[in-house]
Amino acid sequence: MTELDLSGLKCPLPVLRTRKALLTLNPGDRLRVICTDPLAGIDVPNLVRELGDTLLDQHQDEKRLTFLIAKAAPSP
Repeated sequence: MTELDLSGLKCPLPVLRTRKALLTLNPGDRLRVICTDPLAGIDVPNLVRELGDTLLDQHQDEKRLTFLIAKAAPSP
C-alpha cells in the first residue's frame, strides 16, 4: 500500500496530487491519502468516482481526513 500525506496542503493541491498518485498505480493497488483541507472530503471522493476507482474507506477526526482507495482495472 502506498501512503500519501498531504497534510497542510490547500485546495486544489490534495486532489491534484492524489490524481497523480492514482495514475501511477497498478490495478488492485491501494492508496491511503491523509489530508487536513476540509474540501478534500468532497474533492477526493469525486475524483475517485471520476477515475472509476473505489473508495474503500473515508474517515475524519478532529484534524485530518483519511481515504483508502483501491485502483480499478482499466475499462476495455
